[in-house]
Amino acid sequence: MKPVTLGELKRKQGVPPKLRSVKDEIRENLLERLRCRKELFPGIVGYEDSVVPSLLNALLSKHNFILLGLRGQAKSRILRALTTLLDDEIPVIKGCEINDDPFFPICSACRRRVGEEGDDLPIGFLGREERYVEKLATPDVTIADIIGDLDPIKAASKGRELSAHENIHFGLLPRAHRGIFAINELPDLAPKIQVGLFNIMQEGDVQIKGFPIRLPLDLLMVFSANPEDYTARGKIITPLKDRIGSEIKTHYPLDIRDGIRITRQESWVDRGETKPVVPEFVQETIEAVAFLGRQDNRIDKRSGVSQRLPISCTENAVSNAERRSLINGEKRTVVRIADIYAAVPAITGKLELEYEGELKGSEQIAQELIQAAILKAFEKRFPSQNFDHIIQWFNLGGQVKTTDQTATAEYLEKLEPIQGIGEILQYLRISKKENPEMAVAAVEFVLEGLYAEKKLSRNEDRGYFKEMDKPEDEYFKDLPNRRRSFN
Repeated sequence: MKPVTLGELKRKQGVPPKLRSVKDEIRENLLERLRCRKELFPGIVGYEDSVVPSLLNALLSKHNFILLGLRGQAKSRILRALTTLLDDEIPVIKGCEINDDPFFPICSACRRRVGEEGDDLPIGFLGREERYVEKLATPDVTIADIIGDLDPIKAASKGRELSAHENIHFGLLPRAHRGIFAINELPDLAPKIQVGLFNIMQEGDVQIKGFPIRLPLDLLMVFSANPEDYTARGKIITPLKDRIGSEIKTHYPLDIRDGIRITRQESWVDRGETKPVVPEFVQETIEAVAFLGRQDNRIDKRSGVSQRLPISCTENAVSNAERRSLINGEKRTVVRIADIYAAVPAITGKLELEYEGELKGSEQIAQELIQAAILKAFEKRFPSQNFDHIIQWFNLGGQVKTTDQTATAEYLEKLEPIQGIGEILQYLRISKKENPEMAVAAVEFVLEGLYAEKKLSRNEDRGYFKEMDKPEDEYFKDLPNRRRSFN
């Protein structure tokens, strides 16, 4: 049973506790995890050899730090994961707004209560998640929001000095006492608020309405910022920047396999009864869209291509496949390449285009990225495969017309006459009889790959031909739900 008074807590602990700061607490818990080789930051992928070592060094050095990186680089997730390095719970004075330590109170009200009530002082316990306070910086944030404000009516009614702690309506920062205080997009914070922050970090005091308030808060202060916003929308004042111990730069996944792991981890794919399957070649294609987008000169590199793009694209593609299965009464749902084209709306909103890209439009850029991604995945999976029989079949006038909602059985029936399909499925070890949905997805991937390699061409109805008899740009005007025909 947990102690409910200061006296009970003293008897339970036995030895009088020593003052231990939050940074000391995090350091000790981190060292123990390192000794035991426990996982440090679950869910953080691709940073094992870059960001995580720098982060560990900052924590072991008891530094306040800032994460610099473009959008969608898990900055907020890293900051929130720091709570795992805190103790399970800590004792606090019950009723205190700033979670004061019953053994080492800092506010005058709590010190007075300890003196008056002694061992009968009621206490409570604060969990690690409750010790994390996060604030998104915006230009309209005031010093009252972050630090607090003085209430002159309280002072007058009680006959106290205006600067007494009892007159303060505490802001977010004091309420994070004995915990972690995180500010996202730090450059957007007004300079006078930043001054208040570095006063707390260095001197442990602040000024509210001209009155010096001594408030030695115990905090780990962490920040995040976009490198472009560092000088564009705002600026971190030099004294604050100087007091931030470590500056850690984040990045997008360097390996497509890491990107796929993140997307699989974060995307909502498990839809219950339908149990959608995302084939590996489809997932590689979706991930390649983001990787290619980050290299495309038509897309603003200062804004970046967020990792949320492949996550949203995957979810939309799965939804399109799920809808197809329900419409056609199919028990198994397998995502096809056509479903990626149907997910274009999940891509366009995440692309900040340069002038050249604006001329073409975000939808056309998205479709071109999808086609380039298909080519990348196709060449990886079929580095030297011969598709002459399939190409010859189309050259002789063969045609297949489908939509992204075509039922599996109907699709297979249309594919039946194509020469060479059986060999491809055998190469991929996919049984048309045992897994028809996967067979359809694989064949469609092959047809799209041949189109991407310009061994087949495609008209506005998604028909395939051997000769490129139309300007290439016309092939990107297709909408996701238009009829697909392979000639």
